[in-house]
Amino acid sequence: MFIEVISQQQISSVEALAGEIWTEHYTPIIGQDQVEYMLGAFQSNKAISAQIKTEGYRYFLMEEEGRYIGYMAVQSRGEELFLSKIYIEASRRGKGFGKKAILFLENLSSGLHLRKISLTVNKNNVKSIKAYEKMGFKNLGPVVQDIGNGFIMDDFKMGKIVSCSANNRN
Repeated sequence: MFIEVISQQQISSVEALAGEIWTEHYTPIIGQDQVEYMLGAFQSNKAISAQIKTEGYRYFLMEEEGRYIGYMAVQSRGEELFLSKIYIEASRRGKGFGKKAILFLENLSSGLHLRKISLTVNKNNVKSIKAYEKMGFKNLGPVVQDIGNGFIMDDFKMGKIVSCSANNRN
């Protein structure tokens, strides 16, 4: 179900999913101009390749029945695994894929001896915030970042302690 992105073809699949998912999900939250900017700056083929090759990011495609339905990206930061991106197609949301992804990341964190998973989520992304809280994440407060071109990310930082037994789960 989770396939680490290593080939150029897989990077292109991530880029295509990003365009579809971000446009659908984030346009109502942050507007079309910021979505287009962020896709070009952070989710283009070139940007994803650089993140993997030089910034220590690991991308994973989510697959169901031979088809990619979403993706995520993580980066080790000190004693925590930073969940930079987790996106699932609209038709697949609410069907347990997010929970499976978080369990996968808990196992990955445990295997890397990282004690915490952290992430940032837009303050207006209410459904995602509720989903993270349901999976045990705590709101750690606001984070505002200038991302260039006159845009900011107005987020909450959220975190979850990873159980030592995470790698023993199915």
